[in-house]
Amino acid sequence: MSPSSVRFEPRVLARLAAFVAAHPDLTVSSASNRLVDEALRVHEHPLITFKDGPAGRRARVVGGPDVWEIVGAVRSIRESDPALVGDEVLAVVAETSGVPMAFIRAALEYWGDYPDEVDAFAERARAEVEQAHVAWLRQQELLGQ
Repeated sequence: MSPSSVRFEPRVLARLAAFVAAHPDLTVSSASNRLVDEALRVHEHPLITFKDGPAGRRARVVGGPDVWEIVGAVRSIRESDPALVGDEVLAVVAETSGVPMAFIRAALEYWGDYPDEVDAFAERARAEVEQAHVAWLRQQELLGQ
């Protein structure tokens, strides 16, 4: 990564400093990089936004589910009925999830540009679910249930 000098307007710099203060894991440089990268991604994919959560920051459809969840639903439908293809798959996902077709397409377009990121997040989420399930099973065993 090459260094670059950027001059912020005073009000923008003050907001950036407040953002960094509220996110102690970030520096001014890393926060600027993240915010610019996300702004560019939103410009490229207008129906996508970003959200923090227990498993980390992830892409999601505006007002809807996470991108990885939609991609997972598409994969699940394809695995359960390989004869379904294209719009047939999307129609089943839309019908079973209640997510509008435009949002499903937006999620798939985002995944098409950032598959490694989306798939890595899905894997982290699956690992967290598995850990929570194992912990719950241990508790049930201790309680004799």
